[in-house]
Amino acid sequence: MSGETDLAAGPLRAAARELVDIGVTIREAAGHTTAALTDGALLRALPRAPSPGYLAHRALLRAILNRKGLGYAVTGGRLGTLAAKLGGMAGAESLAVRVLATSLRLRITAVAVDHHELTADPMLARLIDAAAADRDLEAIRALRALLKDRGAVRALSGLAPIFGEVLALRALLDENPLNDDTAWLIATGKGYATADPITGMSNRAVAALDTGEGAARRVDLPATESARLCSQGSLLGFLRNISAVGTTGRMLIQSVEGPDGVVRHIVQAPGMRAGRPDGDSPQDLLGAFSSAVLASSPYSRSLAKAVDDYGLPQGAELALIGHSAGGAAIMNLAQDAEFCARYKVTHAVAVGSPVDFKIPADPRTWVASVTNQHDIVPTLDGQGAGNCFDLHPDWYVVDYFDSTHLFPLCHSIEHYIANIADDLPEARRRIDGRLARYRGPVVRSQAYLLSDRPSDPEGFPFLAVPTYPVDGPEGTVELPIRCQDGSALTAYFAADPAVAAALLEGTGFGPAVRVAGRALVAVHAFWNRRTSVGGYREVQLGIVVPGPWRSQVQVQVQVQARSRLRSLCVWPDLLRGADRRRSGSFLAGSVLDDATVRALAPRLWGGEPYLAPLEFELTTRAARVDVGPVDDRILTLRGPLGPWLPVSDRDLVGYARGAADTMLRSCVRTRGLGRLHPVPRVRLAVGPRSAHPLAQRLRELGLDGARPLLCLSATAHQTLRGAAVPVPIP
Repeated sequence: MSGETDLAAGPLRAAARELVDIGVTIREAAGHTTAALTDGALLRALPRAPSPGYLAHRALLRAILNRKGLGYAVTGGRLGTLAAKLGGMAGAESLAVRVLATSLRLRITAVAVDHHELTADPMLARLIDAAAADRDLEAIRALRALLKDRGAVRALSGLAPIFGEVLALRALLDENPLNDDTAWLIATGKGYATADPITGMSNRAVAALDTGEGAARRVDLPATESARLCSQGSLLGFLRNISAVGTTGRMLIQSVEGPDGVVRHIVQAPGMRAGRPDGDSPQDLLGAFSSAVLASSPYSRSLAKAVDDYGLPQGAELALIGHSAGGAAIMNLAQDAEFCARYKVTHAVAVGSPVDFKIPADPRTWVASVTNQHDIVPTLDGQGAGNCFDLHPDWYVVDYFDSTHLFPLCHSIEHYIANIADDLPEARRRIDGRLARYRGPVVRSQAYLLSDRPSDPEGFPFLAVPTYPVDGPEGTVELPIRCQDGSALTAYFAADPAVAAALLEGTGFGPAVRVAGRALVAVHAFWNRRTSVGGYREVQLGIVVPGPWRSQVQVQVQVQARSRLRSLCVWPDLLRGADRRRSGSFLAGSVLDDATVRALAPRLWGGEPYLAPLEFELTTRAARVDVGPVDDRILTLRGPLGPWLPVSDRDLVGYARGAADTMLRSCVRTRGLGRLHPVPRVRLAVGPRSAHPLAQRLRELGLDGARPLLCLSATAHQTLRGAAVPVPIP
């Protein structure tokens, strides 16, 4: 473990710093020379004094083009910039570039004094030497060999201490004119990398893709996470809070009663969420990038929204603590003049974050930066362990390394906590001492879920419908029942037509829909995880009918024409929305696992559902539906669903017996991705010992052991289910 630079590296860094000044001076001199060449007054004087003017021009040209002079040092103005880019593409170098490249090589040598593995490892040494000598082909071969032998993680971990210097060196010496400005910024420490050092692609152009005004919504932490939050304010306590909240798109604000009795507040911001960019979260990869290279980002703006919602008084004292992208975001918040006008930002502590070029708006804000030299993330702004600049003499900077060189392990918040607790006692005492006013009992904690922009209310606009109350067995229930999150499976079977006809007798329906002479029967399974009446599961058995009045007309046509009724005309109707559909499933039995919904069902949707335990699991690949207790199963529907095709939202229409000469027509409107499985391999099995009426009905229909003709599934959808409407029996 080392927290300070080896004394032998000091002179090397000092020499590198002096070379930077020399390189900048040469570049400025070249700029003045180029300006003199294109100066209008000098050009106008040529006709009056052609010989002296020619000699002056020739001397200036030799100064900026001859290798014995400034080298190819054309710069400044439109013509100078164009000439410089063309010269760079041709491989011409200027004296300023050579001086700056020497500075970068000295920095790499200085880092190697502390990190002996850079020179002791032949593969790393080969890559560094090739990059420093401007041997592109050799550098590419060395990098490929390193990646093949170590993998990307270990290769980047080994290069991390000199990552910025190697990139800047390549950008200076290659023939790509687009990355030259970035190379100069990194090499001179004048600002963060404005473009990718390899390709020259603008970082601002990439960061601009991360849009949004930022938003924050209060959330309650689970009991297991709440139990891990610190009860006393301290640096390690706040960092452990960040670990407890995790990279889940959330952050935490706490209030602490200090030793003087004043209540102060701490904003705690975790790092980047793992995985692909998330269009809703400011903590994704794109959000981390924009937080590092921009002065304001959706992450920092959402943090400001959270602080405003927390309800702090004007001028309240705040400490900002962040890890990784969270550290960059809290520094953006600290340099927001408008935010600092509302609140007093006393401290900003960034751990493992690229914050070298962020300056707080309030000069009284005390800043601490803690970085592991093998952590690549802090180098994303272009400055790393080889930095020879004292960019912030008023900051407390802890730049250390330990035996764990592997990235991303050395970047994790848990690893930083362990280092600060066990290996950096002086740094911990120093930062804790500055945070003394925030040491005390925690009197309030509130977590927030952050997003790029304000989200619509849950279920909007589909579930934003008028509601009306109805009396339920345990109080008033609002209809329609709104399901915010659910899943469903419908399996279509070919059943005994005689049994289906017997079940439809006296209902006013004609024959069931036929498939190859068999009756079409549907088994609907629902798991309504979050609804306006609570969560419940349901299984329905229905006979698919073409519609109440149309079926009668079709029967008359069948009798008159003495031909078989063709039900193919019903299939297009099954795909229509519920508001335009005649066909549906006539309820032949149902099971629910919730007593409240079961008590409502007969009055609202008809039928007499049974109450029994239900289990329902559904993925894109397989389904499992178990109805009834383990020792007396009524039915099971299990197996792989097979390949699928996407289908649009599919509403359901149901019919059931009503009072007197009526039937009940109910609709379930759905929104969500549906899947059509044309060759499912699930199988329906009836409990062999079950005497349940639904089990008996399935046996009569011949469905015990049957496989469905096709299945429709939805792993996540929303539904609206209102009361059934009575319609007269024809």
